[in-house]
Amino acid sequence: MVKINGTLVDAAGKTLTEYLVSTSYDPKRIAVERNGEIIPKAQYDSTVLREEDTVEVVSFVGGG
Repeated sequence: MVKINGTLVDAAGKTLTEYLVSTSYDPKRIAVERNGEIIPKAQYDSTVLREEDTVEVVSFVGGG
C-alpha cells in the first residue's frame, strides 16, 4: 500500500504515470512529491511506486 494524500492506496508496483492516468488529476496542473522529494514530470514514466511510499499530489488552481 502507498499513502497518497493521506489515504492508503493499492498502487505499489505502478509507475507514477499509471497511477495518475487512473485518477482525475490533470498532469499539466499538478506537482508530485514522493517521500519528501519533488518528482520531475519527465520522471513520471520511470518512477515506480513502492510499498510504504508517501506521496503528495498537489493541484494548481488558477485565479484572478
